[in-house]
Amino acid sequence: MSMSFYVPAEQQMKDKADFARKNIARGKALATLRYADGILICAENTSATLRKVSEIYDRIAFAGAGKYNEYDRLRIAGVRHADLKGYSFSREDVDAQSLANAYAQMIGDVFTHEIKPMEVELVVAELGLEEAQDRLFHIFYDGTVVDETDFTVLGGGEADTIMERLTAAYRGDMSLPQALSAAVAALAGPDRTLAAAELEVAVLARGAGRRAFRRLTDEEVDGALAGAEVAVEPEAPPAPPADEVATPTETSATGDETPPAEPAGDADADETTEEG
Repeated sequence: MSMSFYVPAEQQMKDKADFARKNIARGKALATLRYADGILICAENTSATLRKVSEIYDRIAFAGAGKYNEYDRLRIAGVRHADLKGYSFSREDVDAQSLANAYAQMIGDVFTHEIKPMEVELVVAELGLEEAQDRLFHIFYDGTVVDETDFTVLGGGEADTIMERLTAAYRGDMSLPQALSAAVAALAGPDRTLAAAELEVAVLARGAGRRAFRRLTDEEVDGALAGAEVAVEPEAPPAPPADEVATPTETSATGDETPPAEPAGDADADETTEEG
């Protein structure tokens, strides 16, 4: 008669957590941060077809790190959850908090009851009508939900280091080019350079209307990193040529202003030009 081995619950949970963390760290990291006019999600991704960042609903975005087939399945479940709630009630009732709670329950149930946990970390971002209403939720592999304030980093073997770099560079009033530059610098580190083709960038823009989600093309990413979208102070108009400077009026002894005398031959010169 074979005897089953007993494994303490604490050891089992620790083994599952170590397994999930190790496999999530193999993937590429992504950063999500708020900027002056919306929310930016910047992921290191060389694939042109496999997306780490997606739209869930009108003003809600989703991003995942870890095992692609698992977080893409969660993305589809989130789209269905949001569509059903929006259809049953109203579009305004769909929010990131309820979606993050649904994700946490799904991931937590798998972590607790299944042999293999899900090798994913998720972020759910919601753009509010006002800046104070923006929401960022970070969901971990065990179902833990963290309500982030300004930014968060997912996946990658250097997530803590990337977080430190982003903390040092982040400001709440940054423009989109500044926020993108800070995110790319944090992801790349001091020894690497990331080109636009190696990045997947999307924004939830406050001025984009009902559907706030928009992907940035490689050209837009290059332009933003080069500072092309940064507002430039208008240059002062060039000084007029010397012959176009107005001659100051002369003042007579009585105080009346006397117009300057016209040089002789101007009328003849004008007539010659017209005839020619």
